[in-house]
Amino acid sequence: MDRALDPAPYDALLLLSFGGPEGPEDVLPFLENVTRGRGIPRERLEEVGAHYRLFGGVSPINEQNRTLLAALREDFARNGLDLPVYWGNRNWAPYVTDTLREMARDGRRRVLVLATSAYASYSGCRQYREDLAVALAALREEGLPLPRVDKLRHYYNHPGFLDTVAEGVLAALEELPAEVRDGAHLAFTTHSIPTAAADTSGPPAGHGPGGAYVAQHLEAARRVAAAVAGATGVERPWALVYQSRSGPPIPWLEPDIVDHLTALSERGAPAVVMVPVGFVSDHMEVLYDLDTEALAAAKDLGLPAARSATVGAHPRFVAAIRGLVAERAAAERGGDPPRPALGALGPSHDLCPVGCCPARAAKPAAAGADSPFH
Repeated sequence: MDRALDPAPYDALLLLSFGGPEGPEDVLPFLENVTRGRGIPRERLEEVGAHYRLFGGVSPINEQNRTLLAALREDFARNGLDLPVYWGNRNWAPYVTDTLREMARDGRRRVLVLATSAYASYSGCRQYREDLAVALAALREEGLPLPRVDKLRHYYNHPGFLDTVAEGVLAALEELPAEVRDGAHLAFTTHSIPTAAADTSGPPAGHGPGGAYVAQHLEAARRVAAAVAGATGVERPWALVYQSRSGPPIPWLEPDIVDHLTALSERGAPAVVMVPVGFVSDHMEVLYDLDTEALAAAKDLGLPAARSATVGAHPRFVAAIRGLVAERAAAERGGDPPRPALGALGPSHDLCPVGCCPARAAKPAAAGADSPFH
């Protein structure tokens, strides 16, 4: 085997995602899983559930993960990377505890984890690490051997991720009328989170206004905008905006995408492409908040708009994941592999340090310097 594709010491990859309902009867139980312990009123869950029912009660995220799972397995096999790939979710079947139990019974002892979130934040990184800790604790209670789990580094600035996003923007520009295409603004969107969570995202040394969450998104947006300018010969105005706010009345990251569209219209922008750079796949926040709500708002404003694709299971993104696996495996064997990253921030850490994206309440988290399972 080519040593560059040797997965040792790892013997499995876990695709770890959010999960979503797969029918109308799943919607409220799923939303109860997502909001457990947060005191969200049932009427609010019913309101959000109505978004899912517009699409038959089915979130596309599970099907997108099945597609990504198949693409990873096929790519690994074609390129000689002998590593089985499993799939587990935070909030819906297959649940991560069930998947880790299956992995333990299959004899997997060193597991590498790919989370379907490219950026640092509590909900996008540490909460997944807490899920892994809960699952490992359950396995320990059951007397099963505990695999060691490590998480792949954040890939928001990996060329395979950013180049795929840029390709999607170029395709979306072609959907706009030719006469407004060159003047189109780019609105890079991501999930709004409380400003307090943003300020403490990433390692403690970088905590401050916006933290790593905002800095990483700005870096990704800047690189994609530059790539699009290079491909088209047109430098377009761009902004990082937010969507999908859902939570208590505290300060959240702004501006909201619909407010931003209104401001663009008032300033006379000829068109806009919405770029969901904060999302790996087309789950409900993309289908409803962008494709339904934001595009309807743009139509009402008379603002020509298009939405670019998420990276999904694009071959270039899948190849980037293969590269990240090979990179981490080589580093674990004591090597010094190349760590591709675009922009000024450089490659992210392999091991989340103590105090990175701190929890709302103290909870154990796996796959970090403070893991109780190493």
